[in-house]
Amino acid sequence: MKILVCGNLGYVGSTVCQHLKTQLHGIELVGLDTGFFSSSISQFGRTGDTYCDVQVYKDIRDVKKEFYQNFDAIVLLSAISNDPMGHQFEKATNEINYLAIKNLIRNFAPLPNKRLVFASSCSMYGATGGGEKSEDDEINPLTTYAHSKANVEKFLEKTKLGKKTTATSLRFATACGMSDRLRLDLVLNDFVASALMNGDVIILSDGSPWRPLINIKDMARAIEWATLREENTHSPYLAINIGANEWNYTVKELADAVVKRLSGCRMSINPNAQPDKRSYKVNFDLFKSIAPDHQPQSTIESTIDELIDGITEIQHLIKGDFRLSHFIRLRTLDAHLKSGQLSHDLRWRA
Repeated sequence: MKILVCGNLGYVGSTVCQHLKTQLHGIELVGLDTGFFSSSISQFGRTGDTYCDVQVYKDIRDVKKEFYQNFDAIVLLSAISNDPMGHQFEKATNEINYLAIKNLIRNFAPLPNKRLVFASSCSMYGATGGGEKSEDDEINPLTTYAHSKANVEKFLEKTKLGKKTTATSLRFATACGMSDRLRLDLVLNDFVASALMNGDVIILSDGSPWRPLINIKDMARAIEWATLREENTHSPYLAINIGANEWNYTVKELADAVVKRLSGCRMSINPNAQPDKRSYKVNFDLFKSIAPDHQPQSTIESTIDELIDGITEIQHLIKGDFRLSHFIRLRTLDAHLKSGQLSHDLRWRA
């Protein structure tokens, strides 16, 4: 089986490549990435991308259809991956997260005997205002990032798949956990870094918004399942929430969990913060019922502990405020722009 992982040099991609190569014996694994964050190494030892048999450095907007058609399965992780970046680079986010992915789907999904795995997001549910959201509920995307994921899903749903081809939109909960290329602009990762480096956890809202979370190791497990999924598993095209019901937390509950693991750490809520409109609880029963062997295995406590260990090991790499470091993705893009290496449409200058 020949598998392409698009966006393999990011926060999730390194873990996915290592998992696929070690769990699916005999596969040929190819990584494709433009390399925005390839230098944001945050662990010592072997990085996950070294598990790829081939590494292709290319912007996903520029890849021709002849290249894609050689693969049995494609995992789509490529994205401008959070709301601040999506807001600052709205046009590029639409081009990368939607138009480039749409073009790939158009050229790949109608072929026979293929597997397409799209990393979607529970953030599409936006502000639920009620109970847990299941796959049949309406979505309510509130940001450029969430809209891009929703647009891909709409296109995929209308795409006629090839014979014995499956396409799976994995609506992931909010990612967390340690990675070869760590991100500290994710809620739990931010809380742990702040607790370690500043001795406090500052909640930039009233703490009430709901967030479902998932460890990136468990995201890789779900991607493995989707890569192997047969067309008779539920339906050829499937959009499915990926996470676990017990991993629905309020932001304050996440902060409390971090404070409990680090003695002497304080928690504070910013009373002047603007209310966070994004609040969603998500139901993951469908995933549990049809993928019992690929369920999340991490706990919130084990994830916090791995972040504590991992961030402690690299603290010397972070000078001053960690929110200004290259472990914040927007800061990395800003640095590339400032150096003149990257244009505002997020293309490398020749």
